[in-house]
Amino acid sequence: AAGIPVKERVKVSQNWRHGRCRRETVLKWKCKQVLMPWMELDGEYLYLSQAENIQAYRLCPDSRGLQRHPQAIFSGHQEDVCRFVLVNSHIVSGGGDGNIVLHKIHGSYSVKFSAHEQEVNCVDFQGGLIVSGSRDRTAKVWSLSAGRVGQCLHTVQTEDRVWSIAISPLLSSFVTGTACCGHTSPLRIWDLESGQLLTCLGTDFHRGAGVLDVFYETPSLLLSCGYDTYIRYWDIRTSTRKCVQEWEEPHDSALYCIRSDKNHMIASGSSYYGVVRLWDKRQTRCLQSFHLSSPTSSPVYCLRFSTTHLYAALASALHVLDFTA
Repeated sequence: AAGIPVKERVKVSQNWRHGRCRRETVLKWKCKQVLMPWMELDGEYLYLSQAENIQAYRLCPDSRGLQRHPQAIFSGHQEDVCRFVLVNSHIVSGGGDGNIVLHKIHGSYSVKFSAHEQEVNCVDFQGGLIVSGSRDRTAKVWSLSAGRVGQCLHTVQTEDRVWSIAISPLLSSFVTGTACCGHTSPLRIWDLESGQLLTCLGTDFHRGAGVLDVFYETPSLLLSCGYDTYIRYWDIRTSTRKCVQEWEEPHDSALYCIRSDKNHMIASGSSYYGVVRLWDKRQTRCLQSFHLSSPTSSPVYCLRFSTTHLYAALASALHVLDFTA
């Protein structure tokens, strides 16, 4: 929040707490099939996947949403982009075509390689390595170092569809969130160098309690959410068997996505009626909720927020909540 006067910061923080904001549907897309958009936020731009492309939209400096026409379009997939990440001015995406595509944002350089036999549900990219997870029940580690781009270093057999994946900030391990159908533990941590299993998080998960999103706050603090309607907060230093905190979605909806400000606030997106909830880690109950889609029901497939705005991508539209109002 650098550059925002203290008085303004206090007002904005009160607005978040009390749910005071201006809501706007900034983009709508017409489509025959249901899109599952994903997005990343990067200072001046919002990157949004729509079908097989990723589009970059410039954020308006006067905090009035974003410009309606994309400044850049990144393509390369034959089928829908499932997930992508934006790291060090590179976009790495996984698609329904089983491919991984790497784009350099400021240039024409792009690399595409065949990664999995079925769709690539999730990817992460850190320190010259890509990790990917697929419906084909494997997670893979890929090199991006010179001369070895697209070389598979490890293939991990997860026995389950991989829904979410994240590399630890220490770059020593990565976590997979799986469907919890073929294997009893949906959250597992693997060694990045050897591909060996390091630990399983939690016990006694119900069948089908798949983990749809994971988010590292620090190397030892991790958030997860998914089909069993809970947000869980793990501290790997204290226990791998039990999470240190959990919050239950009050309307028993699966949780598709999660983000935190790495301080007290968590935002979650649920599977019905575009419900976005704000949580304070110091409280057990939800702080605020916003219903962004009615009468048709859509999951919140992805959400991101800055100090002043929250963006939520639903099946047919992108919504923004402006807390400077």
